Amino acid sequence: MTVTKAMTPGQKMRQYRQRLRLSGLRPIQIWVPDTRSPALVEELRRQSLLAGAGPDEQATLDFLEDAADWDDWK
Repeated sequence: MTVTKAMTPGQKMRQYRQRLRLSGLRPIQIWVPDTRSPALVEELRRQSLLAGAGPDEQATLDFLEDAADWDDWK
């Protein structure tokens, strides 16, 4: 009777990553803004107020309204 030792989660992950590398993939790390951050919320608010007060705001809103209706002309 042969007894095999179960792999640890770390061993399974290493094996999985090795299979991915052998298939031609490589790992990367992507950093994105933390949407839970009060500082980010405040910055987004500041930028949206600036954009809303811009001289082209009405033209942009008109374009978006027209674009939203594009599927109606089928």
